[in-house]
Amino acid sequence: MFSCALLVGLLVLYIIWDVNYFLRCVVTLGYGMLFQRKRKVTDQTTIYSLCTTQDVDIFIRHMNNARYLRELDFARFHFYGLTGIYGKIKAKRGGAVQGASSVRYRRTIPIFNAYKITTKLVWWDEKAIYLEQQFVTLGDGFVRAVAMSKQCITNVNVVELMKEFPGAEQRPPMPEELKLWLDSIETSSQKLRKDK
Repeated sequence: MFSCALLVGLLVLYIIWDVNYFLRCVVTLGYGMLFQRKRKVTDQTTIYSLCTTQDVDIFIRHMNNARYLRELDFARFHFYGLTGIYGKIKAKRGGAVQGASSVRYRRTIPIFNAYKITTKLVWWDEKAIYLEQQFVTLGDGFVRAVAMSKQCITNVNVVELMKEFPGAEQRPPMPEELKLWLDSIETSSQKLRKDK
């Protein structure tokens, strides 16, 4: 009787919560922390995955667009863990939240194809760090999608924080595509302010 109730309880939990998401977070972070060497904040990090039947769109041929964003979460958490940046943010009683993202899809990731996601810090200002992430299929090395994201860091001056990381004492030049993307975000924000 108890085992049946436990099974039903687990099934309900699995239906109500996205258990796979949380398990994947734990596995990705745990593997990185236990089996991979720490990286400098200026280094690129990489995670690996496979497009499965849970990732595909209605035609069951390639990865669903929404899954790209989900996979970027895992790669971002992995980057935070291996570089130690999130630990320093938390030590200063700060937090990190996704402020904006943009994904450019170049070619689909077919079902049952292995791929990697690379993550690198490309720039920062007083309030945010900016990451570039790429989906690269392992079979051909083709960059299938490129994402830019703005990670807003709360309660911490990011320029001062970055000075604590070797190799990040000086901010690199802002990449041109990032500048154009930030200009687009500001234009959108101005438009929304006018509509009020």
